[in-house]
Amino acid sequence: MSDLIAIFSRLADWQSIFDLTLVTLCFFTLLWLFRGTLAEQLLRGIFTIGLLLFVITRFAELTAFSWLLRSSSVMVLVAIPVIFQPEIRRALERVGRGAPFFLRRTNSAMTQELINDIVRACEQLAEREHGALLILEGRDSLEEYINRGIGIEGEVSVELLMTIMFPGTPLHDGAAIIQDDKIMAASCILPLTSQNISDSQLGTRHRAAIGITEISDAMSIVVSEETGAISIATGTRLVRGLDSNDLRHKLTEFYDTRQATYGITESPDESE
Repeated sequence: MSDLIAIFSRLADWQSIFDLTLVTLCFFTLLWLFRGTLAEQLLRGIFTIGLLLFVITRFAELTAFSWLLRSSSVMVLVAIPVIFQPEIRRALERVGRGAPFFLRRTNSAMTQELINDIVRACEQLAEREHGALLILEGRDSLEEYINRGIGIEGEVSVELLMTIMFPGTPLHDGAAIIQDDKIMAASCILPLTSQNISDSQLGTRHRAAIGITEISDAMSIVVSEETGAISIATGTRLVRGLDSNDLRHKLTEFYDTRQATYGITESPDESE
């Protein structure tokens, strides 16, 4: 208790308040960088347990337990970068890509055309029960998975999407990744979710659709080969049974959020 009283007694000057604000900002930044990933929940758990242990050791004279915590703290600090290595790398990529956001401009007319092409392609794929997996890149880079696939770098169109997802073609298996208004690669291999999915109608495409959203802020669109049903996955959650209007609404939300993050939206007249 005396330690807590001493801490609060130091908040009399602006330097102490600024010091405490910086510590709070550091924790907030860590959670912000890892938001939408599996590491976010783990970090919340670590912070909660750490705070609980701090209170216990300060309010009770637990000599052996305090020694154990001090001895194991070094191992924990070494283990965290190893366990969170993929998330840390993606967080650093997010910081690196954050600098030029204010310079990036997005054409709203181009975005609307992109959404229309994706919706029309999904409608036709669903009608023909052609299985498909489309991944829309968000803020987090998907270059690692693009490089694993077959490079295309073609502008998004209904015809190109239908050709890629036509059954029997070499590009049909795997995912097609869309970056801005281009299909960067097809036949991309994605990580599968570790979630326990009991529904027999959800196969490898659906597991991959959820899996990529567990490690990035991408949106996945799945067309079932068995039923023709359209599903989307964002933030580790799968929403099934969408019609064209639902899909258009979800895509508009996704790109509106992306444009708000990346920068100013142009009107068609300004882009000419």
